[in-house]
Amino acid sequence: MDLLHDPANLTPDQLENGDRFAPRFDPDGLILAIASQADTGQVLMAAYMNREALQRTIETGQVHYYSRSRKKLWKKGESSGEIQKLRTLRTDCDQDVLLLEVEQTGRGAACHTGHKSCFYRKLEMSDDGFRLTDDTTGPLFDPKEVYGR
Repeated sequence: MDLLHDPANLTPDQLENGDRFAPRFDPDGLILAIASQADTGQVLMAAYMNREALQRTIETGQVHYYSRSRKKLWKKGESSGEIQKLRTLRTDCDQDVLLLEVEQTGRGAACHTGHKSCFYRKLEMSDDGFRLTDDTTGPLFDPKEVYGR
């Protein structure tokens, strides 16, 4: 069953203020999805979804994404055990970005590096320019052990 409406069939007012879920995929058939921890609001990661990933996420309650590099659908955590359970799905005003409020399972790491969040580094000024520094307690797992690379 197709859960999504076609945004081309809606007026701007219907798209922005109506009750029809009509995600606006880009020309490549993708939409940006930002995942945040449901209970704290911490941003965990950003990835893309195609129509199939979005529909599977809604139907199963387990988050699926589309890998642009591998050109295939993937269920978050299928290799690592770090599954994301969908709690709430939100869209922005013109329905071209999704916000997934999730329960991060497993060891609690959303990032393939083993960190809780993919946003574990911040830009800081130093004497010799700008540097990225890790402002977390470090990874929750060793990616070499989990992924074998």
